[in-house]
Amino acid sequence: MFDLIAIRSYVFALLTIFVGACSPKGTIMADNKNSGIFNHIESFKSEFVENRPVDIWLPNGYEKNTEQRYSVMYLHDGQFMFDNATSPMNKGIFMKFYALYAKLRYRTGLFWDVDKIATQLIEAEKIDPVIFVSVWNLPGTKRRTEYMPQKMITEQIANEFLHKESDIRIQEINSDKYLSFLVKELKPYVDKNYKTKSDQKNTFIMGSSMGGMISAYAISEYPEIFGGAACLSTHWTLGGDAVTNWYEDHWPSAGDHLLYFDRGTESYDANYGDGQAHMDSIMEEKGFTRDLDWKSLVFQGESHIMAAWRARLHIPLKFLLGAKEN
Repeated sequence: MFDLIAIRSYVFALLTIFVGACSPKGTIMADNKNSGIFNHIESFKSEFVENRPVDIWLPNGYEKNTEQRYSVMYLHDGQFMFDNATSPMNKGIFMKFYALYAKLRYRTGLFWDVDKIATQLIEAEKIDPVIFVSVWNLPGTKRRTEYMPQKMITEQIANEFLHKESDIRIQEINSDKYLSFLVKELKPYVDKNYKTKSDQKNTFIMGSSMGGMISAYAISEYPEIFGGAACLSTHWTLGGDAVTNWYEDHWPSAGDHLLYFDRGTESYDANYGDGQAHMDSIMEEKGFTRDLDWKSLVFQGESHIMAAWRARLHIPLKFLLGAKEN
């Protein structure tokens, strides 16, 4: 069977290494397909983490509807979020090889196409108009050090579990600083410069794989800031049971949050069943009600690739951002 999953990590690393070379130089990227406007910040400055590009997507009608305010969703792995025609990563020979599988299997490219899918859902009145803030990752192991939940990783756990799967060391993990960057620097900037609904119930976060790990960690660390999270194919295996064990005592009770989890059954996703089952039990213990304020889905036959997440992206978007009656 023609499956490129085995080289996913290698190609992903190559793509991120070339981020600098592929980055656009302008500050505005307009979509050719009438699906919103991109504001691109080439190097968002931070005192907590390394500077990086950030894309801010505004839905159709944003400029005309001067009185309307919008919920905000923060996205990890930002250079892969948007339509092929507009994504700043739609360059270079490295992505073309990996994108071939996605195109054959899903009739789409490598990217999530968040802008296109959100626009379709907004126009169909399935979700309310929303602003997406797409935060680019850093190349190589820096992505994992920023996305690996930090507080529960002791030296013993790192030696027993972390080093078996990853080449990062406990001293390098800085996800607490990454979340500080999001909460104390990026969110205030977005709320100041855009017409946002800045309250907790209108602030969301989403990611896949390690991006799912850091999205869940954001809910644990800043439950007063984030009202909901989508964690697709969460990479529960990194760190053994340490992460979910931590959440037994550090997860908010039901009442103020919406949580979406999912996984496939192939490649890396085949290993996530136990971790997700543990997380599901925590959700139940904390009083969450399945399909009301919490979803946990399994997609049979789906694997650990961006095209698979794109194919089901409408599900978490509708769950978290579903159109509300005025």
